[in-house]
Amino acid sequence: MPTLVLFIVVAVTVITSVGSVVMIYNSLVQVRNNVDKAWKNIDVLLEQRHDEIPKLVETCAAYMQHERETLDNLTRLRTGYHQASDVAKKVEIENLINREMQHLNLVMEQYPDLKAIDAFGKVLDRVSALESAIADRREFFNDSINIYNIQIERFPSLIFARLLNYQRKEYLEVAQEKKGDVGMNFRR
Repeated sequence: MPTLVLFIVVAVTVITSVGSVVMIYNSLVQVRNNVDKAWKNIDVLLEQRHDEIPKLVETCAAYMQHERETLDNLTRLRTGYHQASDVAKKVEIENLINREMQHLNLVMEQYPDLKAIDAFGKVLDRVSALESAIADRREFFNDSINIYNIQIERFPSLIFARLLNYQRKEYLEVAQEKKGDVGMNFRR
């Protein structure tokens, strides 16, 4: 009888331990796949935006010859994005594109005639719509990254995450210019 009780205790302990390991592994797989899915969702919109950038650059180029460096940087970064082989490199390039797009928006403010061109307005509206959708996807992506990073650093998941070589992932950044306070002047 004591050996039966001992066998049952050992069996329950083994089953519980194996079940815990399986749950931890499955949760790690889930958070990793959620990050991948979030990136794929944002990647679709980024590809659309990157397809619109040449149209925006072409429309602006005639008016902004001396701003050629900004336009060339956008084109170079877009190409680099398409050639990047991993998500980390794409995130890095995307953060640089965001900074260049912010700079382009500031430069465009200096060209009021440019805004009056119908083709420019249509391309800019399309890019603005994509920017809004990308902002939503960025938030979801960064939430997924946050959950992933927390999960791989929590005990006991930390042990398995290290064994499986799970590494912290970087967030998509907001351009520094977009973090500032928006000035509003209601006086005329």
